[in-house]
Amino acid sequence: MTPVSVVQGASPLILGLPHTGTFVPDDVRGCLNETGCKLADTDWHIDHLYQGLLPEITTVKANYHRYFVDVNRDPEGHSLYPGQNTTPLVPLTDFDDQNIWDTPPDGAEVQRRLAISHAPYHAAMQAEIDRVHALHGFVIHYDCHSIRSDIPFLFEGQLPVLNIGTNDGSTCAPAISKIVEDIARSSGFSMVVNGRFKGGWTTRHYARPNQGVHTIQLEIAQRAYLTNEAAPWVYDINKADVLRQTLQSILTSLNSWRPAQ
Repeated sequence: MTPVSVVQGASPLILGLPHTGTFVPDDVRGCLNETGCKLADTDWHIDHLYQGLLPEITTVKANYHRYFVDVNRDPEGHSLYPGQNTTPLVPLTDFDDQNIWDTPPDGAEVQRRLAISHAPYHAAMQAEIDRVHALHGFVIHYDCHSIRSDIPFLFEGQLPVLNIGTNDGSTCAPAISKIVEDIARSSGFSMVVNGRFKGGWTTRHYARPNQGVHTIQLEIAQRAYLTNEAAPWVYDINKADVLRQTLQSILTSLNSWRPAQ
């Protein structure tokens, strides 16, 4: 299995897909327990949800599952949300705080996984950011995520459908955030800006707005496009088609944005 799949386009947008991969090597899968083998914390069908919404868009997709190593976490192991419950570089529990391993990885194994999946994903992402920036003089990295609507271990109450993250406005030009916010507010879906999810490590790591590298994350509550937020995680075409109209509007508007001269 290749660690990352890249589709190159000429648009100024890059879609990051860090959590839709489901590949786990047999030797690692054998170390997971029954709970871990369910891979419940996948961003189910998020690649399908965004597919075909905008021509000439670049995509960078991690193929290994986040339980192998989470490419959207700091490789040094620093928490994204100090003081709040979250999952680390290699999760030891699922989003419900249930153990997922019969044999948890040791430090050497974590380093091995970083080299196999994390490093190649970010090498590919950096290469695409550099390529697209050279084409346009700027780039917008848009990180695609989804999650169950109700996870008491991670947040109270039901998550809004559209969760926009810019690390409190630091990762992109205000006009870019405003485009996404305005479309989200008019969509009919519940939404929040920099609520529980402010953008993962990828969004924060690559952000250089003053150098023309803008990043933004959209975390989508899975009730908006799945039949049920439980196994077998069925993609609901009717729900998804409604959501895809909003996502297409967002991507089309971002694709038309240009920095002030």
